[in-house]
Amino acid sequence: MTRPFRFGVNMVTPASGADWSKRCERAEELGYDVILVPDHLGMVAPFPALAAAAEATERPRLGTFVLNCGFWNPTLLAREIATTDALTEGRLEVGLGAGYVKEEHDRAGLAFPPPRERVDHLVRTVEVLDDLLGDENHQPRPEQRPRPPLLIGGNGDRVLRLAAERADIVAFTGAKEHEGGLAALSPEELDERVAAYRGFATGRATPAELNVLLQVVAVTTDRAAAVRPLMAYLPGMTEDELLKVPLVAAGTVRQIADQLRDQRERYGFTYLTVLDPYMEAFGPVIEELRGS
Repeated sequence: MTRPFRFGVNMVTPASGADWSKRCERAEELGYDVILVPDHLGMVAPFPALAAAAEATERPRLGTFVLNCGFWNPTLLAREIATTDALTEGRLEVGLGAGYVKEEHDRAGLAFPPPRERVDHLVRTVEVLDDLLGDENHQPRPEQRPRPPLLIGGNGDRVLRLAAERADIVAFTGAKEHEGGLAALSPEELDERVAAYRGFATGRATPAELNVLLQVVAVTTDRAAAVRPLMAYLPGMTEDELLKVPLVAAGTVRQIADQLRDQRERYGFTYLTVLDPYMEAFGPVIEELRGS
């Protein structure tokens, strides 16, 4: 049975208390199911921002998208998660990732280990969180038992294997590390990554929800013009190739909705996240897709 769509907005733009509340209220009005906060220096701190979002809204769930495990001691993180889940009355979803921005670690005075060690720490973090949050004697206790839903984000084999074993939600970035930055995955590369995950998840009793972050949303009748500025950031890709990249949603509301339905059929993506600068533009797409 096809899973219905779910929609999240990642609030990457810092704001004052009153403005933050208004933006969260607006996200709820537009139909977003989840209000998300990233974990980057220069942006809001995740857990107090989510507690404030809970005060401003009634329906949306609240999530981290995603925590950089390199910033966190797992035992202290368990306390943050349990407290926030209790304060938000069981609306929290926990997104975790291995971290990829070396410059942020340098600014924080933290080591930036090689990828294998960063994934090792992610694995340890998941194990500690499961142990502590699932312990009935652990204080503070989360509202949701045995723990809030867990999202794991990444594309590498070890991360996807961990997600297949432990996560309720798997977030595919649609991008890969390249020359110190990120490069978009082609549709065929993403096919391979999703197939790898499905291989690791064989035999799983309950399928995970699959997520993708749409990096660009442009409601327009000129699709080519909408992606042309991206060519400077994604060299070597033509306009036609960019329009096929899964992290780009460009076209009329109907065209974007059809694209996302096609991607659900192809990849299984039913949980769609946009960045908050595109929150308003994506609202009509939510209305078009709701219930489908």
